Amino acid sequence: MLQQPILPEHGLFIDGAYVPATSGRMFEKISPVSGSVIAKVHEAGREDVDRAVRAAKAALSGPWGKMTVVERAGLLQDLSRAINDRFDDFLEAEIADTGKPRSLARMVDIPRGGANFATFADMIKNLGAEFFETATPDGGRAINYGVHRPKGVIAVISPWNLPLLLMTWKVGPAMACGNTVVVKPSEITPHTATLLGEVMNAVGIPKGVYNVIHGFGPNSAGEFLTQHPLVDGITFTGETRTGEAIMKQAAVGLRDISFELGGKNAAIVFADADLDKAVAGTMQSAFSNCGQVCLGTERVYVERSVYGEFVSRLKKGAEGLVLGGPDTPGVSMGPLVSEEHRDKVLSYYRLAEEEGATVVTGGGVPQFGDERDGGFFIQPTIWTGLPDTSPIIREEIFGPCCHIRPFDSEEEVIALANDSDYGLCSAIWTENLSRAHRVAPQIEVGLVWVNSWFLRDLRTAFGGSKKSGIGREGGEHSLEFYTERANICVKL
Repeated sequence: MLQQPILPEHGLFIDGAYVPATSGRMFEKISPVSGSVIAKVHEAGREDVDRAVRAAKAALSGPWGKMTVVERAGLLQDLSRAINDRFDDFLEAEIADTGKPRSLARMVDIPRGGANFATFADMIKNLGAEFFETATPDGGRAINYGVHRPKGVIAVISPWNLPLLLMTWKVGPAMACGNTVVVKPSEITPHTATLLGEVMNAVGIPKGVYNVIHGFGPNSAGEFLTQHPLVDGITFTGETRTGEAIMKQAAVGLRDISFELGGKNAAIVFADADLDKAVAGTMQSAFSNCGQVCLGTERVYVERSVYGEFVSRLKKGAEGLVLGGPDTPGVSMGPLVSEEHRDKVLSYYRLAEEEGATVVTGGGVPQFGDERDGGFFIQPTIWTGLPDTSPIIREEIFGPCCHIRPFDSEEEVIALANDSDYGLCSAIWTENLSRAHRVAPQIEVGLVWVNSWFLRDLRTAFGGSKKSGIGREGGEHSLEFYTERANICVKL
């Protein structure tokens, strides 16, 4: 009789140590590639969350709170280097959780995961402050200057699509500003947040500064964390409905929030665009990471004179994608992250056909004849012919799919792009510089790319309008959220 393999267990990371959950509950981590169980994860109960928050609170007045900005920034630089030293460990953890191509995680996820700490370490050392000289009623003078204090304990609730990158995008600036954090990674992708605890200890980050709790949202770790009265700020990336629920909980005690939520992003392709660039860019924005990118393109508007050619070329590109596991030769697209998420995306695939969409390509589930048939793969899909009122056009699908529609004028396409409850980002493809500058400011989103996609300078503002979020991250915008500003007035 074959003996069942012993699965690894992921405990909680609280006050500098890995500990089991006092709840006694664990849940299974499923491989997106094969559908098999690859680990067991401890689910934090309310008592565990309380321990983590109190450890973070205590650390604020310990060695961490007494460090100078330069000392703290130096530790974060060490942390960035230590992540790169363990690059392969983080890479294996990331692809085990997500199933994404190794080449993608190697190029994007892990390098950015480490860079987020180095970037904000540099920024905090150069953060300026206000200074004013004021006349006083008695004819004298006073000086006023601003100071920044850490906000306190930050609840970091991070998503599953870019687990390390988006978690450190929040933890990096929070720690740079002197805060402590309690991280609740997605229950679907627990590995890299857990592994980061080892690196924190190795570089000498004081205990309690970084804590990790595992679990789900309602009536589990997520809700226990956002309800905790000692949490001073909540930062969340994820679905809009979840953001609404967190916002209600944050209202008790008036805790500050920073939300990066859903998107239904538009790409606009003008007839004067370089179609090679436009097709390649849209291939990336629609199908990269199996479409599981908040910045991804699900609505494509193409000027009528080049519409047919664009559809034909994007179809050819989609059908040329190689689906497979992280190490499949030539792989360009991995699986969706979970069976539940694939069921959701497939429900939209069925709905599109029911509504009479023309399925240009895709629309189903690929068959491999091996263990991948137990995973959560899905075909890249392109539709045309749906009305602007269709849920396919209105609702975020978060899969490798897009709908392409022709347009005839600038005014028309601006109105179409803005006809959305969301306002995260957009991509404009044109070789007309005047048109680019004319159209881009009229698109009601937080970020517009011209002739590119996913090109980021970490110093710039990132975030959405409408139902796509509250606040901005990146550069000084992140530092603003993670600090409390005070004015000091001195009469001379």
